[in-house]
Amino acid sequence: MLESMGLPLPAESLIIGAALYAATTHHLEIRWVVVAAVTGAIMGDNFGYLIGRSVGFKLLQKHGGKVGLTHERLLLGRYLFKRHGGTVVFVGRFVAILRVFVALLAGANHMPWKSFLWHNALGGVVWAGGYAVATYFLGKEIFSLSGPLAIGIGSLVVLFLGVSLYFLKKNEKRLTDEALKEAKAEAPAEKDAT
Repeated sequence: MLESMGLPLPAESLIIGAALYAATTHHLEIRWVVVAAVTGAIMGDNFGYLIGRSVGFKLLQKHGGKVGLTHERLLLGRYLFKRHGGTVVFVGRFVAILRVFVALLAGANHMPWKSFLWHNALGGVVWAGGYAVATYFLGKEIFSLSGPLAIGIGSLVVLFLGVSLYFLKKNEKRLTDEALKEAKAEAPAEKDAT
């Protein structure tokens, strides 16, 4: 739960460790490990979303320039969360660094809460439940798979992240222009509503 709220803690290791402990000692029941992991992941992300929604964007506007988050990039982030936020939230669950910040960023970028809740819950169930159950059933065999399989999966993750970053960097100008156009179009509508 605390990792999903934005604290860099080893939740993945904790889930795997608890599932292995349940598989090898039978002192824990796997169903309770799954319930605790899924509940913590979903609750933590919802708290992180609320924190990001209430103070995140203001902090990003004030201090974002120090880490390269210009006004245009903040608009781009809001645009991407509006258009593809569900995918970012779901996939972010499986990327360690992104998992820590995705809920805060979703809240800061005003992603609609219902969409966030659905994708967050789906990601929490698949990620936390999947890790716990897979580790439990593989038990001691997980260690024999860690060599070539881990290298292959790690390579695929690095390749996916590299392609994603390349796509964003290559298309940043076009996406930023689209975000700016949308922000300008929404501005008169917001003024008319008030």
